[in-house]
Amino acid sequence: MDFSQFEQWVLKDFGIDLSAYKSNQLHRRIRSLMYRIGVDNLEDYVVLLKKEEAQRQRFLDFITINVTEFFRNADIFNQFKIKLQEELHINKKTLKIWSAACSTGAEPYSIAMILDQISKGITHNIIATDIDSTILEKAKKGEYISSDIRNISKEDIHKYFNVLEGRYILNDNIKSMVKFKKHDLILDRYDTKFDVIVCRNVIIYFNQDVKNDIYKKFSSSLNQGGMLFLGATESIYNYKSFGFEKASTFIYKKL
Repeated sequence: MDFSQFEQWVLKDFGIDLSAYKSNQLHRRIRSLMYRIGVDNLEDYVVLLKKEEAQRQRFLDFITINVTEFFRNADIFNQFKIKLQEELHINKKTLKIWSAACSTGAEPYSIAMILDQISKGITHNIIATDIDSTILEKAKKGEYISSDIRNISKEDIHKYFNVLEGRYILNDNIKSMVKFKKHDLILDRYDTKFDVIVCRNVIIYFNQDVKNDIYKKFSSSLNQGGMLFLGATESIYNYKSFGFEKASTFIYKKL
């Protein structure tokens, strides 16, 4: 079995299109994972994935890059907070916000905290999606460890979390602000009429054609004047071709 055949099997069995990822980088990562668990070839790896649920979940976690933390790249998140206040008249209307590829929920919950601070009393619509159903269940629980919350001030930790046996459990008020659902950025239809789309540190793993397709669909999903917030290594060099102008570092505004 070669990687092309393996990718076809993954698409059929997992519903994940690996051909969208940068192939050399992806193949190195899969080989590295196989080496760690003592599997020498793709045929044996498929047998293992069919047989052991724990290995299926490990593979899914590995492919979908479930690494996150609250207010990742805090200085950039602060720019995002400022732009929310300046550009979207946040105290005058309800915003529809999409946190795409949300992993364990730290990102949409970070947004919820910001909204709680700068537009208290207004109920915003935050939708958080990910391809991994198991990760979404973890996100709904809102339980984290100290490394996840290292960018949060002690004051806000006290305000938004309950601490129990070394775990930081998000309070129900913030959890209630976010609705989670499964979504595949490559294969699924995109919702529309968003004021904000946040998708950080995920698109970098896709090939350029897929990136362009995602940017095009993000643009179509945003209202005029809506904002797209990307990760710290994900600049859109041809942003004008997707109908954007640059609002700030890694933040784009739909014209």
